[in-house]
Amino acid sequence: MLKTLKFILRSQIKSSKIIHKAGGFTLIELLVALLIAFLIITPLLGFMISVMTTDRNEQVKANSEQEIQTALNYISRDVQQAIYIYDDDGIKAIKSQLRYPDDDDKTPILVFWKRELVSNVISPATGTEKDDTFVYSLVAYYIDNSESTTWSKAARISRWQIKDGVATDSPVCTGNNEPGCRNPGFAAFNGYFEGSDSLAEGMNKWKKSSEAYTTDATVLIDYVDQTTDSPPAATCPPPLDKTDTTPEITWSAVKPTSMTGFYVCVDRDNTTAQVFIRGNAMARMENDAAKIKYDEDNKTYFPTTSVRVQGRGFLYQ
Repeated sequence: MLKTLKFILRSQIKSSKIIHKAGGFTLIELLVALLIAFLIITPLLGFMISVMTTDRNEQVKANSEQEIQTALNYISRDVQQAIYIYDDDGIKAIKSQLRYPDDDDKTPILVFWKRELVSNVISPATGTEKDDTFVYSLVAYYIDNSESTTWSKAARISRWQIKDGVATDSPVCTGNNEPGCRNPGFAAFNGYFEGSDSLAEGMNKWKKSSEAYTTDATVLIDYVDQTTDSPPAATCPPPLDKTDTTPEITWSAVKPTSMTGFYVCVDRDNTTAQVFIRGNAMARMENDAAKIKYDEDNKTYFPTTSVRVQGRGFLYQ
């Protein structure tokens, strides 16, 4: 009986050892497996991170290019209504009459007069449906690199406008900006041409009214290149010789003192402007002003686009 029990016990011990050996891994086997997994997964993880980073960077560049093009389209439609565009000398002559005359962080770049449609403001002689009319407006686009908690560390382009009223006795606009009203500070330019040798001389004489401005510039686009030390220079296209079908073009560059992220070339006589905008996609990824400057190694993050547009409005005197 005792021999039988010993035989059964030995059989169970041998069976347990066999099962334990077949159902597990040694420490060395686990370490080798972990090493192999590390060697395989690490390159794959690095590749995935690289793909995600590249995709993010390309998306940032695409967003900048799209926003710049949208801004240029808006400016182009605006300038198409222009009756007169100020060149560099003209802006210097009237800068003190514009908004922010003493703010060095806001530089007027594109300034022009235009005729603007105002709908449903003229009472008809008969009937009840009101007619439309046109009024004169003064528009200025600024490059703004002031510090802001709302906008990026790069520069931005803002738009400011004041307009005339429908009639000479039009009420001054209030906060509701009712149709047909006149913006405070607006003054018509009638009479400035008397004694002037040219249209430019008359336009450069424009003075605001005695009322203080109440309208502020609104930001059109953010993430504009603010670099001052090494961006490409602001250069205008070469002059175009006059042909039988085209006018002679002579450009005047209007640019900030040091930045070239937003500048225009103006041909005053032909009411034509070529607008240049260079974005700053790096400002979308970095919040450190020192890391978002232009240089040749990262120039792909600074897309540049331009548009040439001619004003088609008419000045009635």
